[in-house]
Amino acid sequence: MAAEVVPQEGAPNVFLIMTDDAGYGVASTFGGVIPTPALDRVANAELRYTQFHSTALCSPTRAALITGRNHHSGGFGVITEQSTGYPGYASIIGPENATVGRILRKHGYATSWFGKEHNTPSFQYKLAGPFDQWPVGMGFEYFYGFMGGETDQWTPYLFRNTTQIFPWLDKPGYNLTTDLADEAIKYMREVNAAAPDKPFFLYYVPGGTHAPHQPTPEWIEKFKGKFDMGWNALRDQIFANQKRLGVIPDDTD
Repeated sequence: MAAEVVPQEGAPNVFLIMTDDAGYGVASTFGGVIPTPALDRVANAELRYTQFHSTALCSPTRAALITGRNHHSGGFGVITEQSTGYPGYASIIGPENATVGRILRKHGYATSWFGKEHNTPSFQYKLAGPFDQWPVGMGFEYFYGFMGGETDQWTPYLFRNTTQIFPWLDKPGYNLTTDLADEAIKYMREVNAAAPDKPFFLYYVPGGTHAPHQPTPEWIEKFKGKFDMGWNALRDQIFANQKRLGVIPDDTD
């Protein structure tokens, strides 16, 4: 029997969530007015990190996050749609920039990516490949999501690994954000059932906070009128919440 790489005993599961175009002070976890009770429970039991850095652009931030490198070092000085042939701007994550998926997979993790991709060069969006710059070629064993910067939440440009799929057909109530959550939960349950001792790394990137903004009617109704106080009052409320949480210094002390 061939040798198999197994993780260290007690290796933790890792669930990494990225939300597009949602600032630091949006979720209630960091003082925002959008309730995120599940994340609040996690933060209350653990830590809230306050030193975050982003590149203020989709693809570059993603490249930095999954490689741990400066976005120019990872070839992403710009978003994929604006890539050029110049160093640092080719939208190619080369072999010298191992992704967290590739590293953890080599240490016995089940690695997966759900949701927005936007790190594959737009000129490689074709079913004939090559697929080395797709998630499955960058160390993520399973991919369920969409290519590019945005997609319709009702009829998404969706892939399972490298095969285009159409789960929204004949489903009038389909919504991508809900589908991504359901598929991620299903995947984790299946991995746990097949290999309960195998930890997972799941990178979860919903597209719902990015354009096009297409929430379901019940969510529109839930937040109707919640922001009528205007920008200035909302900012003051968020700052007060953040000071209470210790996320930002309280200058009245």
